Amino acid sequence: MLSEDALVRALERAGLNAPVRFEEVTASTQATALEMAAAGTPEWTLVAAGHQTQGRGRLGRTWLDEPGRALMFSFVLRPELDPGSGGLLTLLAGTSLASASSELADQRTACTWPNDLLVAGRKAGGILAESRVDGSRFEHVVIGIGVNLRTPPHDVPGAGAVEAEDDELLDAFFSAFVRGYQPAHPAFAGGVIAAYRGVCVTLGMRVRATTSGAVVEGEAVDIDELGGLVVRTSTGEQVVRFGEVEHLE
Repeated sequence: MLSEDALVRALERAGLNAPVRFEEVTASTQATALEMAAAGTPEWTLVAAGHQTQGRGRLGRTWLDEPGRALMFSFVLRPELDPGSGGLLTLLAGTSLASASSELADQRTACTWPNDLLVAGRKAGGILAESRVDGSRFEHVVIGIGVNLRTPPHDVPGAGAVEAEDDELLDAFFSAFVRGYQPAHPAFAGGVIAAYRGVCVTLGMRVRATTSGAVVEGEAVDIDELGGLVVRTSTGEQVVRFGEVEHLE
């Protein structure tokens, strides 16, 4: 069961030492972590909650959770990474979450580009990354993760859940994420992309991507060196870096 002590243990088991904050009920772990990041809190600061009243997802969506049946946390990074490569952090988080989920539960897990966790083909979790950039470097990146546990929210059609305890999944996630988090290493991008290709069910699918009003439709064929989705269209390959991606088959 999550508690402040459980957050400390999760970081320690991954070889980390940083401030933690746990609240039974909060508006948004992401909002709290962003405030702490802006105030100068160190890398790996971890914020979690038992229930969120204003949980957020990508593209302005709301994240709904059943109290006591979800893992919700946000953590602060200060990576030595070109901001143009920031999408790699979301992919690393997705791969780590899929790996941790499959390690703890006998369930089929995968990711859809760029940020959803699927369990047995149903969305069980999501990832939100927000950052502040100072010139050519990241001042901070905050990654927020929400995962349904055991039973998905009853009012979210098609939702799935991971059969795991919150503290166990948090431990397994950080162990996996820390192993892959080497942003200053020249092989970082290649390693992240290779691992993500292995769990990404979007690849090989026909997709429709909507980005800032533009629509890109075709076959998702690869992930590029910055974490973008390469789509083969009738007029050639295009790279999608953000937006809404719909699987068409």
